[in-house]
Amino acid sequence: MSLSGKAALAGVIGWPISHSRSPRLHGFWLKAYGIDGAYLPLAVAPEKLESAVLGLRDAGFRGLNVTIPHKEAVMALCDQVDETARRIGAVNTLVFDGEAIHGSNSDAFGFIENLKEAVPSHDFTTAPGLLLGAGGAAKAVAVALLDAGLPELLICNRSPERAERLAADLGTRAKPLAWARRAEALAGVGLLVNSTSLGMTGHPPLDLVLDRLPAGALVTDLVYTPLETGLLAAARARGCVTVDGLGMLLHQARPGFQAWFGVAPAVTAALRDFVLGDFVPGGDG
Repeated sequence: MSLSGKAALAGVIGWPISHSRSPRLHGFWLKAYGIDGAYLPLAVAPEKLESAVLGLRDAGFRGLNVTIPHKEAVMALCDQVDETARRIGAVNTLVFDGEAIHGSNSDAFGFIENLKEAVPSHDFTTAPGLLLGAGGAAKAVAVALLDAGLPELLICNRSPERAERLAADLGTRAKPLAWARRAEALAGVGLLVNSTSLGMTGHPPLDLVLDRLPAGALVTDLVYTPLETGLLAAARARGCVTVDGLGMLLHQARPGFQAWFGVAPAVTAALRDFVLGDFVPGGDG
């Protein structure tokens, strides 16, 4: 599709950026909806972050997605940051409004929308959940689950200090748990989430015996390379409902696309297939 001189422009900034599937994802929507616009991958070194963001704003871009390592640093450039992004402590979406820069975080939205689409009948309010990991993605997941009414969230991380800090940031319904107790903690949970890189292609497997996990629990893995991780395969064999992590990537892109291009996009089977068609292990965003 050829672009006019009035084409709407957006993109994703990161360092590096060649792994990102966001251009393929947004490109699919731009073509599907016949929009005069483009979405570009932009490699921005950390020391060039401010000049790049302000330069792209001044050049007429509608906004940007932000991926590693810029999600925290970019907050200082925002004139406004929404409440969810403040709680997570990171911004992944910028919208330019004249000279004003609005920052938000759609990772929590993408996570919960993926689960709701896959398992619309799941009630988050009836049982505790266990979250493996305490990094940036884990905090977005935790915020999403607590906002959905989860009564208690156990946070289990290989570095206990990070789990303790995350739990302290989230309030009384979040509790840290020693990594060695991860298997015994499965008894009675209604939801298990892996937000670590364990099980990802090129990384060590996730060592977790699921014998105590209730057969009716919902299990999801933020890893999507491979699409069915060892955790998901084991949970499915146990009779659990499983949800892969690709949908989080797809759904988190929706708010930015709507803000920049004026269309509320749909996550479809065709989109999943298209994004998977350019699958590069180890990518983010």
